[in-house]
Amino acid sequence: MSPHLRAARRAPRGALATAGAALLGAVVTAVLPAAGAHAVDGAHPDTPSAAQRSAPRAPLPGGLGPCQGSDCPDGDYPPINNGAIEHHDEAVNVFVGGDYRVRGRAAEAEGKIVTLGSFDMNKDTAGGQVYNVGEVGVGSRVPPPPGSDWLTTGGDLTVAPGQRLLAENGVVRHGGSARGDIRARRVVQDADAAAPYEHLRDELSDAGQCYAHPEGEGSRREPTGTAVHSGGQTTFTGDGSSRLQVFNVDFDMASASGGQEGLVFRNIPDGATVLVNVLGDRRVLSTYSGGITDDDPLNKLRSRLLWNFPDATDVRLAGTGQFQGSVLIGNQMSETTVSVPGVNGRFYDTGSLTHTSSASGGGGQEIHAYPFLGDLPDCGPGSRQGTLRVVKKDSETGAALAGAEFELWQESNGRPGLQTAGGEPDTLVSPPCTTDSAGDCTARVEPGTYYWRETKAPDGYELPARPVLGPVTLSDADLDEGVTVTASNKKGRETIGKLTVAKTDDADGQPLAGAVFELWRETNGRPGLQTGGVSPDERTGPGCSTDEAGRCTFGRLPLGTYYLRETAVPEGYQLPDPAVTGPYQVTAGNARTGVTVPLGNQRGEPGKGGK
Repeated sequence: MSPHLRAARRAPRGALATAGAALLGAVVTAVLPAAGAHAVDGAHPDTPSAAQRSAPRAPLPGGLGPCQGSDCPDGDYPPINNGAIEHHDEAVNVFVGGDYRVRGRAAEAEGKIVTLGSFDMNKDTAGGQVYNVGEVGVGSRVPPPPGSDWLTTGGDLTVAPGQRLLAENGVVRHGGSARGDIRARRVVQDADAAAPYEHLRDELSDAGQCYAHPEGEGSRREPTGTAVHSGGQTTFTGDGSSRLQVFNVDFDMASASGGQEGLVFRNIPDGATVLVNVLGDRRVLSTYSGGITDDDPLNKLRSRLLWNFPDATDVRLAGTGQFQGSVLIGNQMSETTVSVPGVNGRFYDTGSLTHTSSASGGGGQEIHAYPFLGDLPDCGPGSRQGTLRVVKKDSETGAALAGAEFELWQESNGRPGLQTAGGEPDTLVSPPCTTDSAGDCTARVEPGTYYWRETKAPDGYELPARPVLGPVTLSDADLDEGVTVTASNKKGRETIGKLTVAKTDDADGQPLAGAVFELWRETNGRPGLQTGGVSPDERTGPGCSTDEAGRCTFGRLPLGTYYLRETAVPEGYQLPDPAVTGPYQVTAGNARTGVTVPLGNQRGEPGKGGK
């Protein structure tokens, strides 16, 4: 950390918890505050300084902000929708340095979520018993890749009785204990789950201070325009030319009684980054601005708008709007409450977060995953980053392989080769990364020397005898293009398993012959069974009918996830509704003995063939 950033911290930081150019809007000249209006930063918006026009620009620290991985959308994300998933994002969308709490009638948070502290879910069940993470019903529909980490906690993970945390197609990785109903592809206890992300807390705090207080406590970044609080709205008027539009706000963006108001931006050049420094110890932002559809003027700024709260210990985001833009809350002792219906952008909070609903009613509050693509003030070496990529291929065919897991380590102890244990190991700098359908794993890092370490081979392949690749050097000259290495795997002896249906009468437990089943393998990465439409799951072969012992067996199954679909029942019995059960996991651990699925049928008419 640079000395001036260390000195700039206004509040003590806590330890880890529990463990022509077209313009947007009307093009206007300087707006003078009306009588009684509250205006901040009187720099004339038509006269930006040379420093404002040419200051170095950089992304957020730690590679945060843009989409990561090889399956990103081209350019910005889709508007809010409930359509088919076409892209994935490996980047962190929600980062919490303290504890993450789900309260009230909050519904879901899209994208990859990391909290260094605990995750505690205790909702008002009048608004539903479920909280979705990773993939949501309505949002940008750009979730993390299937099978990757969707939720990571450094501390305990607690779900109240009768409630469900859903990350059904992802991994939930928790550092402490886990209690309650957690639905995920895998739930993994890992004491070091949050370790790869811990550096982000200080980096984000320092960046927030630098964006607002570049010369330390008491200083303010020179603005490029005015923020006027009057007439039921806050109006931000830019200078019309600077690529970085800076506004400093030292008032609540709410009515005098705490009610909601409008947010209006004027004279902002297309493609400009907008940095709003919200100053003060306690701040409320309550607004009706921002909409579901992207024809709302505020939505057009979303991917290049950053709301920076560098000092506040208490932040509240409320109102009825779809709040637009990314949020950075830099005080590590802060408590932030979000009750606005939607947050659309990255949410990086170094303190603690409560996602809840309005006290006056209403529910379904959501956080939607949208990238931050802006260019911010260069606040130090953390912004000098490039991309390291490892590509996994079949050693014989050269085909890309999904499902390999890698760790990225930085050379830090001065000894040749990679050391992962002992008194002075090298430094683990990246969370586990799983190769996608293109065989890619990527990480954004600063210049240095690194090692990729493969920890899991793709299904059906052997882990290499030498699983470490490197040293790999990223120099200043490589920052634009990055450095790519290729790793290959040989196919191993295929492990196959089996799945047996045991069909009985629900009433007396007697075996039933003549029930007919199909077996489908999960292949499209979407939760549940899809048997038609675009990219359905894969049927394994012909159906199977239960014998006199009530059994039928599907054999020679590759390891994977499967669903059973019952298509016909014995005479005098009813077809179950739903007729699909699963998912069932065929793993290396159960391949020898097989998976047995007990299923019952109820008596009733009509008979064989179903309802």
